[in-house]
Amino acid sequence: MTNRDHRGPETEAARVGTAPQSKASGARLRELAELRRARASSGCARGSGPAPRSATGTRAPVTPASTVRRETLPVPAALAPLLPDRGLVKGSVVSYKGAGTLLAGLLAAVTGPGGHAAAVGLPRLGLLAAAEMGARLDRLAVIPDAGQDPMEVAAVLLDGLDLVVLGLGEAEVPPARARVLAAKARGKGATLLVTGGNWPTPDLSLESRVAGYTGLGTGSGRIRSISLDIEVRTRAGSPRRGRLAARPLGGRVEWIAPDEKVTAHTPEQPETPGQEDSVAS
Repeated sequence: MTNRDHRGPETEAARVGTAPQSKASGARLRELAELRRARASSGCARGSGPAPRSATGTRAPVTPASTVRRETLPVPAALAPLLPDRGLVKGSVVSYKGAGTLLAGLLAAVTGPGGHAAAVGLPRLGLLAAAEMGARLDRLAVIPDAGQDPMEVAAVLLDGLDLVVLGLGEAEVPPARARVLAAKARGKGATLLVTGGNWPTPDLSLESRVAGYTGLGTGSGRIRSISLDIEVRTRAGSPRRGRLAARPLGGRVEWIAPDEKVTAHTPEQPETPGQEDSVAS
């Protein structure tokens, strides 16, 4: 007796992609066809009509794709002019190096208006500073110890959050692993911000350096504001540089562009670890 395939005609048809459509599937196909026809008749179909013309009959100029502003996440208003898209581009990977104060400000800028974010592998993240800058802590997931593979934790969080901040410690990320996680961020429309370690070819590199403080006297006083020198680099183009200051204003900590009312006092001795996160109100 020879062996025969007992899966039946319907199963075999499904295997080779020729299964007959059900009534529900047929209705769905008709609906899609009607939508395509309506789109084509309105001139919205891709390649469905001639190029637009100006009033004189000449072809109207087409805006290059590179000049179209991409969808972004908000950042502190004082930082926006330094960024090419005035925000963190959704689906991109941003590398950050420098003071934890600005990390707190970025988390506040996203969660304050209603976005959702996570911080992975950052046990010393200044949550109080973030709250003083307007962060919604109920919209912020904090995983200080992500175990042996924090990148895997970040990959899961990219599924449903707007911004994931990943602390790499001293890790050097292999290019193949970086491409996989970057593709995940791009596919989900989420922004991945990595700090510490070494991430190959990020879309944007952001670096801050403490420029000075106000409020400190000779061996006494409390930090009232902190100034940061900022450098922004993209894969192409010249770096952009500027200075920001975080200071108490109206009952909360605000990021501003320094003016004559904010003069930085540069400490004579190096700041202690974490001191830059202690902006007092």
